[in-house]
Amino acid sequence: MRTMFRSIAAGLLLIATAVSALAQGAKDFPNRPVKIVVPFPAGGPTDINMRVLGQKLSEIWGQGVVIENRPGANTGIAAQAVAKSASDGYMLLAAMDTTLVMNPATNTPMSYDPFKDFATVTLTAKNTSLLTVRASDGPKTVQELIARGKASTKKLSYGAGIIITRLAGARFAKEAGIEVVLIPYKGSAEVVQGLLTGSVDFIVDGVASSLPLIKSGQLRALAKLNNRPLTPLPDLKPLSVAAGLPKLEEMSSWIGLVAPAGTPKEIVAKIHDAVVKAYADPVVADRLDKAGINAVTTTPGEFDAFFREEAKRWTTFYKESGIKLN
Repeated sequence: MRTMFRSIAAGLLLIATAVSALAQGAKDFPNRPVKIVVPFPAGGPTDINMRVLGQKLSEIWGQGVVIENRPGANTGIAAQAVAKSASDGYMLLAAMDTTLVMNPATNTPMSYDPFKDFATVTLTAKNTSLLTVRASDGPKTVQELIARGKASTKKLSYGAGIIITRLAGARFAKEAGIEVVLIPYKGSAEVVQGLLTGSVDFIVDGVASSLPLIKSGQLRALAKLNNRPLTPLPDLKPLSVAAGLPKLEEMSSWIGLVAPAGTPKEIVAKIHDAVVKAYADPVVADRLDKAGINAVTTTPGEFDAFFREEAKRWTTFYKESGIKLN
């Protein structure tokens, strides 16, 4: 009996010690560099968002914020790495709609569980995607692009990186009554390069990577894939309007921060509050706005509810659409 009581007491002491360590860890967070894993190559909207945000977080915390690019497997490589890391807030994931919504909605093989493996922190951006062509030989309007597609003896090709932009291109083609072939890329930099080199006829991609080339006259944006204002291109029409196809839904991407499941709520709250503070800086907001990134924040609970509802919406849409991406 005495031995049993000693074992119970030892167990309680271990629990108390662990709880105390967690509390102290939350109080001191961060006391060393924080890593944000980006599931794409450098240069795309997610990378730009995290580098601008990370720089400001470093100033706020007085600790380094390291941006690590781990592309591949439809964001799965980065997601798995963060999901299996320590639940202490020092390794975060820039989670895309691809990571949390489109992979499960399209039955993409995953090495992580988006609904169980992460603690949501906040949305960080709602991006605008563009339908873009080369300025030198591309059509001047969406209607002209559709006409080319119908007149051509071969399928038009389009480039896209993440699932939502791949799906958007297929959805556009289906509604427009043209046949297209998808050329998949790992990230925005490759997508834009594919258009520049003539490997594809048009692309569906975020604003950040193509905006400098649009401004310089090398590329031409024909439409945006949502109804939100776009400061760098204020006169650009939504695709549904430009194509005269009102059934085309909003199909733009978003970015958020997540931590491994089990990360203490106090640490999640500290990260969330620091992001809100960073976005309150007009310099940060201006840098993101000029890159075509619409900075937003939510509470952890709001982000969790948002992505779960989006998962339901896109699962239903994908099943009913009949679109196949492979």
